[in-house]
Amino acid sequence: MSKLTATIKHEFMEMLPPTIFFFVILHIVAIIRVLMTKGTGLTLPTSASVTIAALVLGKSVLVANMLPFVNRFPEKPLIWNVGWRTFIYTIVALLVHYAEHLYDYWKEAPGLVAANNKLFAELNWAHFWAIQILLVTLIANYCVLAELARVIGRDRLKTLFFGPLPRKPDGETIV
Repeated sequence: MSKLTATIKHEFMEMLPPTIFFFVILHIVAIIRVLMTKGTGLTLPTSASVTIAALVLGKSVLVANMLPFVNRFPEKPLIWNVGWRTFIYTIVALLVHYAEHLYDYWKEAPGLVAANNKLFAELNWAHFWAIQILLVTLIANYCVLAELARVIGRDRLKTLFFGPLPRKPDGETIV
C-alpha cells in the first residue's frame, strides 16, 4: 500500500466515528425539530443536508483535534478535556446552527444584514435554544466517549461495549 493510500485510509478511519455520531445525532435533532415545528409551516432540513452537515462536522472534529489547544489537559482528570472539548465543539455547533437559520432568512432578504435583522425579529428563540441544549448534551456525550477511547484505547472500548469480555478463572468478567 502506498504512503498516500495509507494516509487517506488513516484519515478516513479517524473521521468515521465522529461522522457516524453526528449523522445519528443530527437526524435525531432534525426529527425533534419536525415534531417541535409541526403545523408551523417552517421548512426543515432534508436527510441529504443533514448527512452533508454530519460529514462537515466529522471533518471539523478531525481538523480541530489536530489543533494544539484542543487536547489542553491531557494529564488532568478526564472531565477537564471533556469540558474543554464540549465547550469548543458547542461554540462551533452554535455558529453552524445560527448560520443554518441565517441562510434560510438570507434566501428571502435582500442582503446579509437584512437577513440577520429579520432572523432576530422572527426566530422562535425558545426552539433555537432547546435544540442548542440538545446539541450540547449530545456533544458532551461524544466528548466523554472520545476521551475514554483516548485513555483506554479504541480497541479496549470496543471490547467493553461489544464484547466478548475476557473471563477470570473463577468465571467473573474482567472489566
